[in-house]
Amino acid sequence: MIDRVHRELTEEDIKKIADTYHSWRGNVRAYCNTPLPEYRDIPGFCKSATIEEIRKHGYVLTPGRYVGSAPQEEDDEPFEEKMQRLVAQLREQQAEAAKLDAAIARNLEDLGYGK
Repeated sequence: MIDRVHRELTEEDIKKIADTYHSWRGNVRAYCNTPLPEYRDIPGFCKSATIEEIRKHGYVLTPGRYVGSAPQEEDDEPFEEKMQRLVAQLREQQAEAAKLDAAIARNLEDLGYGK
C-alpha cells in the first residue's frame, strides 16, 4: 500500500487480475496461451454478479456490495491473554522508545543543540 487508499500493483497482482478476468471470460492466458483454471468467485477479490443481484441492489455497482470481504483469520487466543500480551509488548516498545529518545537528546547536546 502506498497509503491508506492507494495500492501499487506488483507484477504478481497484475497477473492474478488478468488471469481471473481471462478465466471469467473462458479464455486462455494471453501471454503464454495456456489454459486457465475454471473461474470461481473469491470473497474479497472477485464476484461474477448476476443481473438479478444487480437489480436487487438498485443497479448500484459498488464492488463491496457483491465481492464482500475476505474471510478473517481465526484467532483462538482468548481476549484477556491477548490483551496482556499486547500490553506487555507495548511496554517493551515504550521502554525502547524512551532509550532512543534519551540517546537522541544526548547526541543533540553533543552537537550543541541541547538544553
